[in-house]
Amino acid sequence: MALPPDGLLQLTPQGLYCPAAQAWIDPWRPVDRALITHGHADHARPGCGTYWAARPGEGVLRQRLGAGIELTGVPYGEERRIGEALVSFHPAGHVLGSAQIRITAGGETWLISGDYKRDADPSCAPFEPVSADVLITEATFGLPIYRWRPGQQVAAEILAWWRGAPQQPSLLFAYAFGKAQRLLAELAALGVEEEVLLHGAVQALMEPYRSQGVVLPPTRPLSELPRTASLAGRLVLAPPSAHRSPWMRRFTSPQTAFVSGWMAVRGARRRRGFERGFALSDHADWDGLLRTVRDCGARQVYVTHGNSDGLARYLREELGLAAEPMGRAFEGQRNEEGEVEGTSPA
Repeated sequence: MALPPDGLLQLTPQGLYCPAAQAWIDPWRPVDRALITHGHADHARPGCGTYWAARPGEGVLRQRLGAGIELTGVPYGEERRIGEALVSFHPAGHVLGSAQIRITAGGETWLISGDYKRDADPSCAPFEPVSADVLITEATFGLPIYRWRPGQQVAAEILAWWRGAPQQPSLLFAYAFGKAQRLLAELAALGVEEEVLLHGAVQALMEPYRSQGVVLPPTRPLSELPRTASLAGRLVLAPPSAHRSPWMRRFTSPQTAFVSGWMAVRGARRRRGFERGFALSDHADWDGLLRTVRDCGARQVYVTHGNSDGLARYLREELGLAAEPMGRAFEGQRNEEGEVEGTSPA
């Protein structure tokens, strides 16, 4: 279903457009004015004239899009007039600086959730419920099989996995922005003070987190160690793209594990070629999605990404809400995992 042609937001070839603000939300192509929910590559693209985003995410956006971009960082909850619209950014709990964008104009209020999660995460501000007339929600993990355990429980299992192999390097694969820093923050909360080694892609995003006061263990780029240095008993964080790459040649008989929400699905770890899988996601699980829809109190819900058809149908048939999938325009976007949104892990 397409958005109504007279609605506050319209779907254009550049992405979601708000005529009242003369701005696009997470545009797919360069535009004059972009409102950004967060810094993942499928939401923040280079080449726009001006960017608006939540202030805690400024460092990440400048790291990823260029230090010289024209960026206005807005404190969470502070309302700004942009064109003929009132716009505010509210914590989404997804990654550092992630935001839901609330837009009011023409007598109605829309909320664009971006990506979000409801469970606790020591590396970013917690999700804030926001009311609106119309909600656009993601559904990356929009199936009842996805229900997350607390991050501290998963981190404790990862710590035991690491400590249980003192004679081997422990290679932990996690997405370079958001997941890797959350894991480090969760380990710090468990009292880990030992240095963790980082792949260069992870290292590039560490300073924005430290500058925002996120408590992390000591870290060092793996590249700073001599090639002859022993890596036995060391924990190394790397992005999934490094798995089975030439980068792996440095390690002798490492143990490997992958951290992702997709690890909740039986067989996903084996198909991806990792010895262990830990289910930890930066997206809302099934219960988190339903809770967010209820908290928002919207009269109309549009669902994007993932199982958009199924979640919209559940909201209509089981909860009696006006809910529709937002069309297939979003389904081809690639997420930070490098997979097409909505595909099963492969």
